[in-house]
Amino acid sequence: MEGLSPQTAIAIFAPLGLAITALASAFALGRAVSAAMDATARQPEAATKILVNMMAGCALIEALALYALVFCFSLLGKF
Repeated sequence: MEGLSPQTAIAIFAPLGLAITALASAFALGRAVSAAMDATARQPEAATKILVNMMAGCALIEALALYALVFCFSLLGKF
C-alpha cells in the first residue's frame, strides 16, 4: 500500500491545523476576557489598566491565529 503523497498530506492536515489553532484561539480569548471581567469586578478603580492589558493580550492571541491562517494559505498554494 502506498503512503500519502505530500500534496494529499498538506491538503488534509493544513486545514485541520488551522481549525485547531482557531479553536485554541477562541478558548484563549474567552479566558482572557473572563479573567479581565473578574478582575474589573474585584477592583473597579483599576478597570482602565485591566482593559489595556487585556486588549494587548487579545491582540497577540489574534495575531497567532492570523499567522496560522497565512501559513495555511501559503502551504495550500504550493500545489
